[in-house]
Amino acid sequence: MPYPPPTPGWWAASAAPTDCSIAPPPGKSRPWPKLGGPGAVWPPITCGGRSRNGYFHLEIDTTGESAMQKTGLIALILLSLGSTAVARVIHVEASWLGVTGTGSQFDPYSDLQQAIDQAGDGDTLIVAPGYYSARPEPYPENLAGNTEQHRTTVNASRGFLVKDKALTIRGSGPDRTTLMTNAGYGVLFLNSRGSLLENVAVTGGVRDADGNATDAGVVAKFSTLTLRRVHVRDNDHRLDSVVVGIGGIFGRENSELTILHCEIANNGWDGIALYRGATAYLADNVIREGRGAGIGITWDAAAVVLRNRISGYWKGIGTFGSSRAVVANNLVQDCLGWGLIATGDSYLDASNNNVLHNGNCGLAIWSETCRGRFINNIVAGNGWKEEWVAPPVGLVNFGGAENFIIAHNNFWDNSQGNYRDLPDLTGVNGNLSADPLFLSGGDYRLGETSPCRDSGSPLLSEGDGSVSDMGMHGGPMAR
Repeated sequence: MPYPPPTPGWWAASAAPTDCSIAPPPGKSRPWPKLGGPGAVWPPITCGGRSRNGYFHLEIDTTGESAMQKTGLIALILLSLGSTAVARVIHVEASWLGVTGTGSQFDPYSDLQQAIDQAGDGDTLIVAPGYYSARPEPYPENLAGNTEQHRTTVNASRGFLVKDKALTIRGSGPDRTTLMTNAGYGVLFLNSRGSLLENVAVTGGVRDADGNATDAGVVAKFSTLTLRRVHVRDNDHRLDSVVVGIGGIFGRENSELTILHCEIANNGWDGIALYRGATAYLADNVIREGRGAGIGITWDAAAVVLRNRISGYWKGIGTFGSSRAVVANNLVQDCLGWGLIATGDSYLDASNNNVLHNGNCGLAIWSETCRGRFINNIVAGNGWKEEWVAPPVGLVNFGGAENFIIAHNNFWDNSQGNYRDLPDLTGVNGNLSADPLFLSGGDYRLGETSPCRDSGSPLLSEGDGSVSDMGMHGGPMAR
């Protein structure tokens, strides 16, 4: 009875039969010996044209077609496609250092930037587990992200660069695929409409000496970008001559960001910052342990901010300049200064947030011209730190409280009172001051007898149509 033919794939040289124990040189093949005995009929089998670290690739031709037949079939397929470009899947594997590769599954690139450069618009890069180190390059700018004069020269640096194309860059998980950026703008998307970055960690940034550089693990300019399950962590390099550090994810000019299920931890500046012309949808992210603000929406940026958990920053979530934001169902706790702030000419719609145990105030109205709505929030236990950026109270008014709807909130147990520079609103417009009766430490669901149950604004319903609860687990956007 004939032996079955060997299976295709990558084989260790030591495991190969005799005629394939030594891989052929590049571009060559070696026939497999006929082991089946008289009458055995197998398709042609060859050892592939490349070897890697003692491995070769075994290929089996099961079609029986001649080269002429294959060529004709390929030509027919290409003709049927017309001029439509076909997106490619490109493979990258860091363990094959020093070998250029072609990007195929069995001959991957080892250099991530090379793979990015060789990719076409719409291609997908599959990035295997490993560490991928960028070669930093100078990145001079004639537009600054966060200076009074937009047209300001900035001397920055960049690590990985995706430019003038849309790519999907998919790692093997943020605990397995790590991008070491070695630069201020770690992964820079420039004129990239429709890119996706997912399942990677971004770390190893180096702070630029120019204080006007908006250094961050990921920076988007003139781009439309989705980030999903990306961990931006430990970008904590600092210079004594520059106050700002390296942030997490920054949106710049004319960029649209969607940031989902990401973790931004232990970086040197804002977790997520949006500057001129940026818009973003930010949902279900963990942003912790950094300097600056957890989420800063500045200049004329706009954002929807849902179900994020922010802790350990100087400040929580803020709207500045003429920005606009809907901020709902977030947990902001254990920040040094304020939890939520509106200032400048911005508009802040804050509903169903838990703002707990922040160093100074929970909520802050910081100008006479900012506007917004504070409803269904639980603001409790704030003010444990001596006054730094604000008094240690629940809600402070340094401007135009008359420009805000303040209703159906629970302000409770804030160090030096629930309100500063505005009347006590307890019992007015549905505002409470009572223990919210969370289930337990760290579990902020409401207990059965919580006064915050069914006490929210009648304008906001639960998923079943009932009157909303206060806090992060209530309202229409709860999960």
